[in-house]
This record gives sequence, C-alpha cells and structure tokens, in this order.
Amino acid sequence: MAAPVVELPRISPLTLRFFRRIVRSYFRRHFRAVQVQGADRLANTQGPLIVYGNHVSWWDPMLCVLLAHQVLAHRKHYAPMDSVPLKRYAILRKIGIFPVELGSGRGAVQFLHTAQTVLASGGVLWITPQGRFADVRERPLAFKSGLATLVQRTPGVQLLPMAVEYPFWSERLPEALLRVGKVFQVEAGADLATTTQILEAALEEQMDALREASMARDPLRFSTLLEGRRGTGGFYALGKRLRAVFTGKGFQEDHSARDAKIEEAAK
Repeated sequence: MAAPVVELPRISPLTLRFFRRIVRSYFRRHFRAVQVQGADRLANTQGPLIVYGNHVSWWDPMLCVLLAHQVLAHRKHYAPMDSVPLKRYAILRKIGIFPVELGSGRGAVQFLHTAQTVLASGGVLWITPQGRFADVRERPLAFKSGLATLVQRTPGVQLLPMAVEYPFWSERLPEALLRVGKVFQVEAGADLATTTQILEAALEEQMDALREASMARDPLRFSTLLEGRRGTGGFYALGKRLRAVFTGKGFQEDHSARDAKIEEAAK
C-alpha cells in the first residue's frame, strides 16, 4: 500500500522574517549571549538532514530558529509539534511547524510520513527525541522510538546531534550555549534498539563535551552567535559608569573580565 501524499506546511517568508526578529529580540533581552561550538558543521551540510538535540526548556525551539537562520538560512526548516497547542498557535505552521498527535499510533504514522516528505524535499528536520523536558544531567537519555524508526526508513539520511544548555556564569543573565556535533549516518540493517543506542550515544557525547566547556566558563571556547544584555543594570551599573567618568578609568559593562580576555587573545 502506497504511503499517503503529505502536504508540507507552506512557509511564509514574511511570517518567518517577522518571527526571526521576535526570536532575536527575546534572546537579546533575556540572555547575556548565545554562544555556539561547531556551527561550521551545520553550515557545511548538504542533502536530507536531521538535527536532533536534548530538550531542556521552552527556549529550545526558538534557539533552533535562531541557529538555522544564522548558519543555514538558504535551507527550508521543519519541526514537529503536538497538534493540540499548535491549534492555538496556528501561525507557527507558516514557519515550518507541522502537527503530530502525541501518544497514538495514528500520530506516529503521521510523524513518519511528514518527516519523510520533509527529507525527500531536501528540507532540514529538527527534532527533540526525548519527547519531554529533561535536565541536562539526566542519564540515560531515553529517546522515544520515532527518530530511530525514521532513520531506519530513510537510508542514507544525515544526522547531526546538537547539545544545549542555559547556565549562569558571572553575569545577571544566563548564557545560551550550543554544541553542534559531527554529521554521521547509521549503517543500514541496524535494528531499532541498536539505532536508538547509536543516536543516544552521539548526543550524549556532545552533551558531555558542552558540560565540560560550560563548567570552564571560558568564552574563548565558543563563537558568539548573538550578543544580549550585559552587566548588572540598574543603579549598580549607573554607579560604575559615574565612577569611570570621575576616575578616568574605562567602563567595563560585564561583571567579569570577559571582554578583556577576548581582546588579549586577539593580540
């Protein structure tokens, strides 16, 4: 029996441009910076691609929108979403989000058919296979079966694991950190359990590496994707500015010596 014809969401360039501006504004207001490792690995990809990552918070989809635009703007990007909330936010369909009925056999089939159509069209599929919010320290990762099943049914598809964290370093606002792994493929013939283990291990490796970089609190280990608000703000920041004026010393907006460290490394 032939698979049903699936119509992908029609991405509206105008809506997507508007949504990207909102995303950039949100990150600028709520984070000190968005920083990434391995962005070139995503930029150099071609052909059908699945980007999959851990699911930490509400910010994850917006972070993916930002990364996709900054690094791979010439490709079309799609992602699944629970059909119930998507009905309330129908505008998201215009940026490539497609509905999936969670917790049902019908929803699983729906996801597979739509995802295969995305990949056949040359699009990029973004997915969080844990299927729920999970702490970055949680092990095992315990993927749902959807991603592994999709990989088995799409021979040769490229896979790219991506780890995310939102730690506080030395500033009032947190950092948004990403680490993009290396592209790989799962050999044909691997069973579902083996495929799942391979996928989980690849992402766990990137999460562990990002955890180590996050703990080091070293901005030189990252490339800055977007600068947000810096410093403490309020009366404390005003006092620092006034003191800089009266003493003739330079004003350092960051609480840490981050800028000085970067400038020194550039010499």
